[in-house]
Amino acid sequence: MEESIQYAKKYLENILSFFGLNVDVYATTTDDEVIELNVPSSHLNGFLIGQHGDTMRALQFMTMNALRNNDYKVTRVNVDVADYKKNRAERVAEQALGWIKQVKDSGEPMELKPMSAADRRTVHKVAGEEGVATESVGEARDRHIVLKPIK
Repeated sequence: MEESIQYAKKYLENILSFFGLNVDVYATTTDDEVIELNVPSSHLNGFLIGQHGDTMRALQFMTMNALRNNDYKVTRVNVDVADYKKNRAERVAEQALGWIKQVKDSGEPMELKPMSAADRRTVHKVAGEEGVATESVGEARDRHIVLKPIK
């Protein structure tokens, strides 16, 4: 496990140094054995995050593939730049509370707009805590959540 963490950390630091950013990436693991790599805030935040987090997801994908290709045990990686994902999850959770209130008040199901897997995971978690049923429907980029009141 420790070898996987060190390899992923060094790999990401090497990619970042290619762009002239010499930073120390903070690496930890979660209970479900996901390597968390946190890149500190810098003047390249916007570039490293990309539009809607696309560049950050690409960095994550490349790091996961590097681990796989080098036969490391842990191959699940989460890359976060300047706490972008953490802050995004907090914003989505706040929005979800509003949607959940609407569903509880109206008693009617509500279809949400398509969202990323990470955002859907956040909504599922918040809805479960608030006593509202959820269902993911659709395929690929059209995948979205339907919030349903529990009768």
